[in-house]
Amino acid sequence: MMNILITGGSGFIGTNLIKKLQKDSKYTLRSIDIAEPKVKQHRSIWHKVDIRDKEKLTSEIVSFSPDYVIHLAARTDLNGKTLQDYDANIQGVTNLLDALEKVPNLKQAVFASSMYVCEPGYMPMNFEDYAPHTLYGESKVETERRIKECNPRYTWSIIRPTSIWGPWFGEPYNKFFHIVLRHMYFHMGKRACRKTYGYVENAIYEIMSIFEVDAEKVNRKVFYIGDYEPYDITEWANEIAKESGIWIPKIPYWCFKCAGWFGDLLKKFGIAFPMTSFRLHNMTTDNVHNLEPIKAIAPNLPISRIEGTKKTLDWINTVEKKQK
Repeated sequence: MMNILITGGSGFIGTNLIKKLQKDSKYTLRSIDIAEPKVKQHRSIWHKVDIRDKEKLTSEIVSFSPDYVIHLAARTDLNGKTLQDYDANIQGVTNLLDALEKVPNLKQAVFASSMYVCEPGYMPMNFEDYAPHTLYGESKVETERRIKECNPRYTWSIIRPTSIWGPWFGEPYNKFFHIVLRHMYFHMGKRACRKTYGYVENAIYEIMSIFEVDAEKVNRKVFYIGDYEPYDITEWANEIAKESGIWIPKIPYWCFKCAGWFGDLLKKFGIAFPMTSFRLHNMTTDNVHNLEPIKAIAPNLPISRIEGTKKTLDWINTVEKKQK
């Protein structure tokens, strides 16, 4: 039996990860999260813990005595006003590192960071080269620095999830699907861009592969995770639309520029609008990451993009039926 602790088990990736691991009887799982699980079957392994509460976190971890840890707990939205708003990502990881030092049998841990330690389009020279463009990204830079400075005695790795999507996802990645499905998506003339996205089951396969290879291949290393072929966003939008019986029209790029400026203006008055200049910049900037290191240890992704798209659409349809 292997004791696996998952922080942030009620989140998007955590929910899918637990669903996968619960199918294997060799794992004893514990999920700690401040939020309740999204899936009823996960409640039996869930313990309500705020990772900013060092005393309770340490007590939970020491009592469970994990062999392996997957740290996913974080604040991931972009709505914070100060870096302190992301203290779950900063003090939270320090609390976790301190608690794990009290687990003598701990073999390995994987810590989740984010691709937003660098702004879209920025290609870092190495894993010490940071260029965040949001407070969330800054908080994840600090997450990585604290892990590296601690340099734990057990085998450890850092993962930088790219744009991961699939069942149980939330904002901002579910927005792309919903915009297409609500006939609100338009192709931007000829301005197609390429980005590294990843279907969630493939991301889980990559995470678990880190535990299955020799320690020297992963210890003290950083991995971007996602699908190995960059997505042409126009092609992917057409795939989603085709599966849903939708046709996507094409409109000039200058219309999007105007919509972005209009969204910026509304934002100043606290009014949400689907398009802003910030979002338009992200939508039109290539953001392709080097996934060769994770591909070397996890070469065969289990799910194609079209399979993942169909599964995600089925899940969206199921959720919407339940809400009616």
